[in-house]
Amino acid sequence: MINMSEEKKNSVDVKGFKPRSVVYAKKLDGGFSDALAGFYTAVWAEREDGLSKKEKHLLVFAIACSNLKTESALKILQRLKKFGASAQEIKDAMMIAAWTGGIQNFTDLTPKILEEMERLEF
Repeated sequence: MINMSEEKKNSVDVKGFKPRSVVYAKKLDGGFSDALAGFYTAVWAEREDGLSKKEKHLLVFAIACSNLKTESALKILQRLKKFGASAQEIKDAMMIAAWTGGIQNFTDLTPKILEEMERLEF
């Protein structure tokens, strides 16, 4: 069984920094913070025959784009770079986002995403 300090470390490993929800929860209650860290770790765990971290990040990227969560999408791009996503995989996710979130969201979001992709050298 994984202990709670290990759960918090795992959540930092996935995100690159401690998730704000875990930090805020600790201010309320240590047990609540531990529970959130465990939830975070469970969601992002790689399982046999499951989605890879790259695939999960592509999914959340598409969801962020479709909901016009530009800041989140830009942060996720950095994680996608770390997990070896290709430019075409990101473009495919953006097209799925346009399909589900509407073309206006795509139009509003795309310039910032393309600029960040160029900066990250996708």
